[in-house]
Parts: sequence; C-alpha cells; structure tokens
Amino acid sequence: MRAKLLLLIFVCCIAALFFPSMPGSDSLKSVFRLTDEPSEVIVKGMSGSALTINISFGDKEVEQLVRELQAPYPLLLLDMDWAERFPEIVQLIKKRNIPTGLLGHAGMDYEQNMPLLIEQLEKYEALFGAKPLWFRTSDEQFPYSLRGALWDSEVNALGSSVRWHTGEPPPVIEGEIISLPHHREERITLTNFKKLTETRQNKSLEDVLFNMSIKTKKIPE
Repeated sequence: MRAKLLLLIFVCCIAALFFPSMPGSDSLKSVFRLTDEPSEVIVKGMSGSALTINISFGDKEVEQLVRELQAPYPLLLLDMDWAERFPEIVQLIKKRNIPTGLLGHAGMDYEQNMPLLIEQLEKYEALFGAKPLWFRTSDEQFPYSLRGALWDSEVNALGSSVRWHTGEPPPVIEGEIISLPHHREERITLTNFKKLTETRQNKSLEDVLFNMSIKTKKIPE
C-alpha cells in the first residue's frame, strides 16, 4: 500500500506540472483506486480531519452553505435526484471548484438493482464531465456486489469514521472522516458546521488520506 501511494503521489505531481491550469487542479481529478481489493471501504486516513457533507435536500440553505465554504473545502456527496432539481447550485459548486462525489441510495437497494448504480454514475458524469472518485451509500452499507461494481468502475467506496450534525462536536480522532447530513429529516446548520470546523485541523480528504498510509475497514462478504 505504501509503495502504491508513493507512486500515485508521484504521478499526480507530474500531472500537476504539465496541467497546472486545469480546473480542479488543487484536487485530484484523475481516476484512481485507493484500496487493494473490493472488500475494503475507506473510513479513515492518517492525520487531520476531513469533512464530508451528504446532500439530498434543500435549496437556499445549501446555496448559502456552498457560498460560505472556505478552503480546505469539505467533500460534497450529491444525490443525483437533488442535483437534477437544482442545477444552478451544481453550477455554483463547479464554479467554486468544490470537490464532489456521488451519494447513492441505501446499500441494499443495489442488491437487486445494480443498473441503478450505472444510471447514477452516468448522471454524475453528465453533470461533471467525469466519473466520481468517491461513492457513499446513504446508510454507509456496502454489500459485496456493490463494492465489486464500484471496483470495476474505478470508483472508491467511502464510509466515515464519525457521523454528526448537532450537539457538542465529537472528540478529535486523527485521520477522521466526518459525515455530515443535509437531508429532509436531518441536516446540519451553517452555525453547527462552523462550530465543528473550529474544533479540529481541517484538511481536504486527499490530504487526510495521502499521509503515506490508509486505514480501511474490511467488510465480511
């Protein structure tokens, strides 16, 4: 794994030298797989904190959040039904060069309907011009067949170390990936988001992961 990451970082550095003005050059845009086998879901890195926001609901609240985000940006995992309803917010996300991934349905929805994943990947690619690097199910459950399909598509399965949206911010865990919801039934407020960011050393997801090693969770078949 260490050698694989060193090679990946080297390739990305070379790409940055030759394509410095490409949109999104501050975040990795080429396809890569960070795990050695499809039974692994990324849930933790090595240092700092990476914030991720699952978005499936909201317009004005989400637009305000997107406008006020500051670098290092959190990863926004977008539900495609939501994205199709609010293309103007998607354009704002792209204009601000905020990293995104694909937010799917509950994991078991793919057990009997794998074409659902292909449809969602195609919708994401139509909106952003490339396949997502990251995919998360809405319940963070990844059946083996889904992990295999993601592996074949060269998309990384992304879980989290902590889920939070209200109350006192959770204790800091080095390398943590924090999942924040913005759904109809529960959603983080801008105030709580800012409160959370003040309690930890926030980094991009790539920076949290690319610290020479990656911690992954093995999921039984």
